Amino acid sequence: MKIGKILNNNAVVSEKDNQEIIIIGRGIAFNKHTGDDINEQQVDKIFTLENKDMQNKFKTLITNMPIEYMEISERIITYAKMKLGKKLNESIYIHLTDHIHFAVKRYTSNQPIKNGLLWETKQLYKDEYEVGLEALNMICEHFGVILPEDEAGFLALHLVNAELNEEMPVINDMTKVMQDILTIVKYHFKIDFNENSLTFYRFITHLKFFAQRLVKGNHYDNSNDDDLFGVIKEKYPEAYRCTEKVKKFIENNYEYELTDEEMMYLTIHIERVAKAK
Repeated sequence: MKIGKILNNNAVVSEKDNQEIIIIGRGIAFNKHTGDDINEQQVDKIFTLENKDMQNKFKTLITNMPIEYMEISERIITYAKMKLGKKLNESIYIHLTDHIHFAVKRYTSNQPIKNGLLWETKQLYKDEYEVGLEALNMICEHFGVILPEDEAGFLALHLVNAELNEEMPVINDMTKVMQDILTIVKYHFKIDFNENSLTFYRFITHLKFFAQRLVKGNHYDNSNDDDLFGVIKEKYPEAYRCTEKVKKFIENNYEYELTDEEMMYLTIHIERVAKAK
């Protein structure tokens, strides 16, 4: 491989299989010029970003970013993939690296930011939040800074963002919708959720994708299975009454009308989570 463009001493642009790639490695471009061979022993990471806009943003980030932040970001992402067992959108390399950089800068300038969604993040995205806490330990080891718990929540939301391939404002709106629905269910049944149960996990997963559709204005394709919906309403009357409360709240606050199919699945999940031990 040959150097196509030098971004900084630790990053170059090259080409492989007729596709542009970004290569990271300490000192990989030191005393090098465009057209020189790349020392493959110095290669730490090769990025192949298919999205052209994302690729350009990544180049800009790398050009102005100390390699230490790329290294810690890569370490955290590798850990997250292993821990979560989920595919993460390639944008995570940009957003997470950028966030960590500014988080450390805020810490050294004594300018912490409070996370208004920390409680919801801890409840709704437990696995991602646990990764966020471990990421704080890694950052502490790497930079010698002890970031506040709020940052674990921010990092967790970046992971959720990468899982669902959405922008951060959408994730924040989704989190608010999910918390609103959980509050309605909790007070309707006067219960505390068993947050460690598989049923609660399934409910959260259902709400996550429901909230995503709501925020983006999409719906389930209605199957028009009125008979099945009628059976569910009759079988789980209290859960259905709760679903009607959710429907009214969503219509009033989000101008989104639930379909019968969404009502049916929501009723089933509410019945299960209300009865979970």
